[in-house]
Amino acid sequence: MAETPVAPHPGAKTAEDFLPINGTDYVEFYVGNAKQSALFYAHVLGFQIRGYRGPETGNRESVSYLLEQGKIRFVLTSALGPEGFIAEHVQKHGDGVRDIALWVDDAEKSFNETTKRGGIPIQEPTVHEDEHGRVITAAIATYGDTIHTFVDRSEYDGLFFPGFEEWENEFWEQPDPVGLKYVDHCVGNVELGDMNKYVDYYADVMGFKNLISFDDQDISTEYSALMSKVMSNGNERIKFPINEPAEGKKKSQIEEYIEFYRGAGVQHVALATDNIIETVEELRRRGVDFLHVPDTYYDREVLMDRVGEIDESIDALEELGILIDRDPDGYLLQIFTKPIQDRPTVFYEIIQRQGARSFGAGNFKALFEAIEREQAKRGNL
Repeated sequence: MAETPVAPHPGAKTAEDFLPINGTDYVEFYVGNAKQSALFYAHVLGFQIRGYRGPETGNRESVSYLLEQGKIRFVLTSALGPEGFIAEHVQKHGDGVRDIALWVDDAEKSFNETTKRGGIPIQEPTVHEDEHGRVITAAIATYGDTIHTFVDRSEYDGLFFPGFEEWENEFWEQPDPVGLKYVDHCVGNVELGDMNKYVDYYADVMGFKNLISFDDQDISTEYSALMSKVMSNGNERIKFPINEPAEGKKKSQIEEYIEFYRGAGVQHVALATDNIIETVEELRRRGVDFLHVPDTYYDREVLMDRVGEIDESIDALEELGILIDRDPDGYLLQIFTKPIQDRPTVFYEIIQRQGARSFGAGNFKALFEAIEREQAKRGNL
């Protein structure tokens, strides 16, 4: 495993940081049925439905629901007809991430700085206005059909975005949240040979650095392997691991994703919590399926040697299937859902960081093995 030099701690700014990013503004999913998806995210994942945009608000082409939990904002969008880009995106990819939007202070400058360095323009700087002020956005492309929208909402005091209205249902009671706080990172899967292309894209176009790398010696089984590099912005509030398949005896899980997603795209979104045990207990109670971890993973002697002392009960973590790993700054706890739609594509990670800023190879390998077991059950290995 090759590690880059230790990066500045979150909040640090460098002279090279020409693209200061405050955090993830929102993640937008294109889905087949936004209303049903919104109810799933609310009842099962603990999000609150806050906003709506559709025919009743003047949008004749699509419908969107805004969901929030902690600092997380998800937008679920569906086409209202069989034609157009949204419908084509869903037809090709199934439900999936279209936009990882980034909160910036100056969307126009962010667009200009990235496009002059080779960023692929998707949307020129655009002003969106209503009685609550204005939001300025601009967008560039990344892998597959995924984009990054730069969002400057410094002059806006409305709900979310012009065109959205507060979602109202007199019979609706917002479900309790499950303790999810913010988007920790978003992981992309790309085709064989493309990982370094997108690593260079994030480095050259957006000024990101390679936080840590894993090769096929780190992440492999008897049958398949992958390689991954984690890209991060200057203050480390944005982390984008990028995976590609490696040569193996059988089809890798990255190849399975690309086959069913019909191209590169977001594999999973990691959501942070302050208490992973309570969060996972509640998610399980609501019916969320998580990947299985074999009992051998929790061998106390091996864990102690690999991770050392932690605050949480190993018994509780084992009962729930939560993974444990360490980096030079601390440790982290992680667990991964099974895909949340019928195609074996997008899933979620729940993560709690106890000082750790990066990722450990132990959990990455355990995740890879767990997904491969599910892949074999589907007959896709």
